[in-house]
Amino acid sequence: MLSMTRQRAQPSAQDRAYGWLKEYVAALPGTQGRFLTEAEVCAETGLSRTPVREALLRLEAEQFIEIMPNKGAYIPPITERQVAHLMDARALVEDWCVRRSVELSQHIVPRLQNIIAEQKGLKDRPVDFINCDREFHRTIVAAAGNEVIANIYESLRDRQLRTGLTALAASAERTALVLTEHQTIVDAIATGKADVAARAVEKHLASTLGVLHRLNTAKSTPMLTGRTFT
Repeated sequence: MLSMTRQRAQPSAQDRAYGWLKEYVAALPGTQGRFLTEAEVCAETGLSRTPVREALLRLEAEQFIEIMPNKGAYIPPITERQVAHLMDARALVEDWCVRRSVELSQHIVPRLQNIIAEQKGLKDRPVDFINCDREFHRTIVAAAGNEVIANIYESLRDRQLRTGLTALAASAERTALVLTEHQTIVDAIATGKADVAARAVEKHLASTLGVLHRLNTAKSTPMLTGRTFT
């Protein structure tokens, strides 16, 4: 019975292919588009074509890729609409959560300081740096104590990773600025004033969006066209 339980707990071949693909897409810079074939995924994962094909269809349904006959799966650059929707969602969730988390500041401030210290050692590892960045914000969201909102925030993970990597690649100073902005958020939470903490988060998210907007202006890519930011 125990062995059967363990066997059921193992991810299926489709789930393994899906997990690998999600990580691959998330780590691809947001301004970069490319094709990915079933054969490439099979070679990387050691899986057969059937679970890989099923995983690709799942990703297409989630609008992460576009399957094109005789060409493969196209991973498009992040569009202006996607960035705008992501940042709007983050602003709504993180504003509410940081206000709630202020009540527990004595518990989360040391944890947030530890994350900042960890981030400082990841300056030359962009993917790890952004994953750590996300853990910083996730800690604040979790401190608000609302599981439904926390689950919604979890669903944004892959999009956050991809836009975060794009922002880092766009600005040599972005890594240091993120660390400074995170410290400002922690200091604001420690004051015990919800409005001060919310403003610090708002400025941090606006800073990220500003970097992406400047990237669009400089390179004239299709990433962030069609919207005016103030």
